[in-house]
Amino acid sequence: MSADAATSKGTADAGRGSLTVLLLASTLGVMGGATIAPVIEVIRQALDVGGTEAGLVLTSHSLAIALVSPLVGRATDRFGVRIPLAAGLVVYGLGGGAGLVIDSYPVLFASRLVLGVGAAAVFTCSTAALLGLYRGEIRDKVMGWRTAATTAGGFAYPLAAGALGNHSWHAPFAIYLIGLPLGAATLLTLPEATPASQNSPKTKGPRGGAVRLLREHPLVLGLCGLWVASTGLMMVLAVSLPRRLDQLGIHDTLVVALYGIVLSSGAASLIGLTYAKLTARFGYVVLMRCAVGAWTAGLVLFAVAGHWGPLLLVPVLTGVGSGIMMPTLTVLVDRSAPAEQRGTANSLQATALFGGQFGSPLVFGPLIDATSIATGSLVAATGTAGILAALFRLREPDQPSDDAELGKDDPHAAQVGDQA
Repeated sequence: MSADAATSKGTADAGRGSLTVLLLASTLGVMGGATIAPVIEVIRQALDVGGTEAGLVLTSHSLAIALVSPLVGRATDRFGVRIPLAAGLVVYGLGGGAGLVIDSYPVLFASRLVLGVGAAAVFTCSTAALLGLYRGEIRDKVMGWRTAATTAGGFAYPLAAGALGNHSWHAPFAIYLIGLPLGAATLLTLPEATPASQNSPKTKGPRGGAVRLLREHPLVLGLCGLWVASTGLMMVLAVSLPRRLDQLGIHDTLVVALYGIVLSSGAASLIGLTYAKLTARFGYVVLMRCAVGAWTAGLVLFAVAGHWGPLLLVPVLTGVGSGIMMPTLTVLVDRSAPAEQRGTANSLQATALFGGQFGSPLVFGPLIDATSIATGSLVAATGTAGILAALFRLREPDQPSDDAELGKDDPHAAQVGDQA
């Protein structure tokens, strides 16, 4: 029996409690910066800092995630997901919640880095746990649910923060404290699975770290490169949409937030809820081409639209693309790496995803300032068009035999299927 099969069989006692905790944990990655975005201007004024310093409060956790994730991945491969995930949730809650009592910019900045360390563990471990517990068609269904949960969190948390921000700029930081009860729930619900490296004869000998994984499995490197490129290019829309709407006469910050969040999250959630059916009918590669095509169309429309009406389609198109690409790349990276290095592979995704987010403003910010938003969007569209052309050279990967067998025979898979 392969490592994948052994791992899944060994965790067949995981039930609805595990799935619920893992889906809730999956919502936390997007709230790192989004939660305090509605009050960032108030924070800037209260702490008497400039726009760059205030922006770093939103993005510094992404840098911490990108740097720390490979270490978290190795720990996950060595010790399993349960303890690192629980610890990460506690660190996440404490690092984020510290903003409730902080009145100093340097201390607040340091707390955001701590938040990023916890978020790295939450993202990597929750992803590895979902991929390890579910296989075959059931895994596609669960990964679609994960996308829906993540995008729902990206909608709900900022709105809650906006409401709390009416009381004080400290209040939204209380939302991060959700990590503390989730950490306790993780210890109670997740199975005490033994790391695959101790169970499978295929894992004897040195496993190496991230560099060795990328060297021995170049497809993982290519997929992570796709994470970096797509995330970096699509951040142009996330950063520039409020400014573009302001140019078109839309100044109400609530309207701007709803414009970008509701439409994008709604589209991504609908894709997530139907993701298993879409993959069964069209396959991963066709869906990836559709996703990148939607992104390219959204960027071009964003560049040329001169009225707020057509711009309504932009967040819908980006939401469709994100709803497809998030679960697809996650599943394909998992398939491309050995089961005993699942944690390391998922940590590389986190490094690529959040590294692309952090680096995008550094690349496109000067370009847009020197030219225009339209120019920056067209340059990004050229990049996504190049990705689309490359995807036409990619063929559909074969389904691992373990996936097919476990999707039919695993009693845990049947239990999850009953929840659909």
